[in-house]
Amino acid sequence: MVSAAIGGTLAPAARTGAVEARDVSKRFIQPDGGEVTALSSLNLTILPGEFVSLIGPSGCGKSTFLRLVAGLISVTAGTLALDGAPINSTGADRGLVFQDPTLFPWLSVRGNVAYGLKIRGVYKEKRGEIQRYIDLVGLTGFEKSYPHQLSGGMAQRASLARALVNEPKVLLLDEPLGALDAFTRMSMQDEILRVWRERGTTMIMVTHDVDEAIYMSDRVFVMTPRPAKIERVIAVEIGRDDNLGRSRDDPDFLRLRAEILRILQFAGKKRQPEYFL
Repeated sequence: MVSAAIGGTLAPAARTGAVEARDVSKRFIQPDGGEVTALSSLNLTILPGEFVSLIGPSGCGKSTFLRLVAGLISVTAGTLALDGAPINSTGADRGLVFQDPTLFPWLSVRGNVAYGLKIRGVYKEKRGEIQRYIDLVGLTGFEKSYPHQLSGGMAQRASLARALVNEPKVLLLDEPLGALDAFTRMSMQDEILRVWRERGTTMIMVTHDVDEAIYMSDRVFVMTPRPAKIERVIAVEIGRDDNLGRSRDDPDFLRLRAEILRILQFAGKKRQPEYFL
């Protein structure tokens, strides 16, 4: 597969999957008639095949942005587009993976992965792809297993395969590893990066873990408290290892972590003047 430079590294070339938000705002009406503004005049551009993370305070609107890109909700103001086309509804060109696997308990791994193809009416033409994606996420041999028979990491792999089998242009990851133990989480980080390398899919991940964002991403979008805007865009210009991850004790890794934590501390705040004696 032809490769293209992304974030100073090599990843599969991708010509689709560009996401652009221009002055995007989202307001929700409360049961009492009041309003909550989750996003306000948010602007960002995500390149085809890029891996980016959204990080910010809890409740700032990170997951709201993912739901907007998924087409589950619509913008209140501004424009949001995928490859130049306005996002007005859900579509198979966008996949969404949640923190909890949300697998259908009455279906096997194979049945869960096949579900989206059946809903789209393309199962007969695409059923040969099911095994390929089960293999891709490392679940070979577990095709007939049911969700209650899987570990948390394995269930999340099945969710990943279910999203990827539709071959989306963009994969949206809403804290997909937040419920896993530390060791499984690190293993799954490498698994997701391996899938990213092999598929070349644009990936947008919400995470609260600064280390995870630096380890996995080409760029990190730091968001302000609600109503959220993009406070800073951090390019992660640290070389990747053979697994596409990064050395967590690299001095540049530690420097970026400190920088992002500092930005998060002051995001959306007016800084007090500093005086030096």
